[in-house]
Amino acid sequence: EVHLVESGGGSVQAGGSLRLSCEASGYTSSSLCMGWFRQVPGKEREGIAGILRDGIPRYSDSVKGRFTISKDNAKNILYLQMNSLKPEDTGMYYCAARTTECLVWPSSFNSWGQGTQVTVSS
Repeated sequence: EVHLVESGGGSVQAGGSLRLSCEASGYTSSSLCMGWFRQVPGKEREGIAGILRDGIPRYSDSVKGRFTISKDNAKNILYLQMNSLKPEDTGMYYCAARTTECLVWPSSFNSWGQGTQVTVSS
């Protein structure tokens, strides 16, 4: 099982930026697929960004053009750069991983981090 630890959440004003990090341990193969999900109270968990087997990032419409996902394969760290943040981006952000490659987004994941809270004030 992959162990995931997120960091980088916090409070920011609308229009600001934050960068989330997710360090994966316990599995170092290049087939490791990782992505970011967001949980807003009262709504289902949303897959907001992921990197598929072809290496091309995928984004939900809600964050496209504002968020950028990237991965340091050498360190097994996944990042999410969040710019132009809006109050509706407020929520708990989770890193997810699976030990097989992702062909579609969002995919199903079996390893989850503990989450990091992002709060955007207007």
